Amino acid sequence: MKKFIFKFALLLLCISCAEKNRTFTIDEIALLPKVDSLVLAAESFAFKDGQQLIMNAVEQQIAANDLILFVKSTADFDVTVNENSGSIYFEKTEGLPAEGYELIVTPKKITIKANDQAGYFYGVQTLKQLLSKEVSPETNTTKYLVPSLTIQDSPRFQWRAYMLDESRYFHGEEFVKEILDQMALLKMNTFHWHLVDDAGWRVEIKKYPLLTEVGGFRKDSEIDTWKSGKTSGEPHGGFYTQEQIKSIVAYAATKNINVVPEIEMPGHSSAAIAAYTWLGTAGIDIEVPIKFGRLYDNYDVTNPKVIEFLKDVLTEVFELFPSEVIHIGGDEVGYKVWEDSKHVQAYMKENNINSPADLQIQFTNTISKFIEENGRRMMGWNEIMGKNIHKGFEEKKNDKEAETELAKNVVVHFWKGDVALATDAAKKGYGIVNSLHSNTYLDYNYEGISLEKAYGFNPIPEGLEEKYYKNIYGLGCQMWSEWTPTNKDVERQTFPRIAAYAEVGWTTLENKDFESFKIALKKMQLHWDSLGINYAKVLE
Repeated sequence: MKKFIFKFALLLLCISCAEKNRTFTIDEIALLPKVDSLVLAAESFAFKDGQQLIMNAVEQQIAANDLILFVKSTADFDVTVNENSGSIYFEKTEGLPAEGYELIVTPKKITIKANDQAGYFYGVQTLKQLLSKEVSPETNTTKYLVPSLTIQDSPRFQWRAYMLDESRYFHGEEFVKEILDQMALLKMNTFHWHLVDDAGWRVEIKKYPLLTEVGGFRKDSEIDTWKSGKTSGEPHGGFYTQEQIKSIVAYAATKNINVVPEIEMPGHSSAAIAAYTWLGTAGIDIEVPIKFGRLYDNYDVTNPKVIEFLKDVLTEVFELFPSEVIHIGGDEVGYKVWEDSKHVQAYMKENNINSPADLQIQFTNTISKFIEENGRRMMGWNEIMGKNIHKGFEEKKNDKEAETELAKNVVVHFWKGDVALATDAAKKGYGIVNSLHSNTYLDYNYEGISLEKAYGFNPIPEGLEEKYYKNIYGLGCQMWSEWTPTNKDVERQTFPRIAAYAEVGWTTLENKDFESFKIALKKMQLHWDSLGINYAKVLE
């Protein structure tokens, strides 16, 4: 009997030893974006079918759902939710920074600590990148392991955005959701959706159906480059119904992504004017332009009926987008049509408005007030401050700068001009999102903005005093789509640079390292390969 007990105990010990999973080396771990701190330990955690996840707070729900779906799709294992016991545990921890988390993995348990919904979700995104599929050639069995470790992590900036321009080319709901998936994995939290411009109106507005029926379609499209003289010879069009918008916004919410719509005003308004001539200043019937670039009829901001139209549009936009921030564009407004208009000049004289730039700010402040009255906050490209940042444009080189002050409760989206303008705006208390075109525009080729240049971008303007850093909310990278008509074109320009911008937004300067980034990117590219993403092959 004693021999039997001894042998049984020895068997249990051997089984226990056999069940130990391997220890990972630090070189095997590559995360995007790079985390604040990581301490590796011995052995690893193995996912198995039927494991339970402890979840006891509503802010843990989207992270739990995301993990359950991931494990099912990756390993075909079911993870179930339990409030009391389990090997995966979400723990509410006061004092952790916004969007921050702590991930603790032992051979027997995974714990994600956070203080908000985003923190739990980003802990899961890191966990997903850590998962290693291990196939044993001897036994033909597969294990799904996560290295034992402790990670502490939180973002450098609160605004980590990707912008997709769908006015120039309509890309569709399925593609947008695919982009949102990759943004989420990279811990980007803002989808800036450019839905309105000269080339097309892409969001259904029920009070004004011609915006999409007419403004959503054009007869042809310029191709190759600016003023090429070539066109595709094919019509282009499309728009999102309000139900589709709601579906995309809801899907983004499951990825902890806020969708910020951009409704251009008072310039870049040709699609709307093609639908309703009375919106324009010139009073001339036009079609949706087939050429891209700067076009020079604007909304007639002196007409109360036009202001009412824009407020009606925004009211429907508020219903579709829960975002606190609503982007109104405001860039590249050509003033000639206002300067040539007798009724606009009479309005300016009557209201002591000294320049078209002042007229634009008066209009912008009116819209800002309306947006604020509806519990939201206005955002616009940095022309809304009234500075002439386009002195290199023939038609704008003599534009006077505004004397009128922009409303304070505004987010300024800096894209062009002397960096001192962004510094000055930050000192005045404006919120700043830094998207300097020479460093963040994804339509630029890889010679103009290389992967390394994208990675090296710092949203904090050089020379800004540290006390104003809080006014720099973060960055956006912009996918303007004049010359990317297909989804594959957009993917080529977006990937892999989006990963560089994700790390710019998340990782502290002290932790950034381009060489280690490239190693992590190679691993991420294997994931993109599995999805058929057409990323640019720019890594050495």
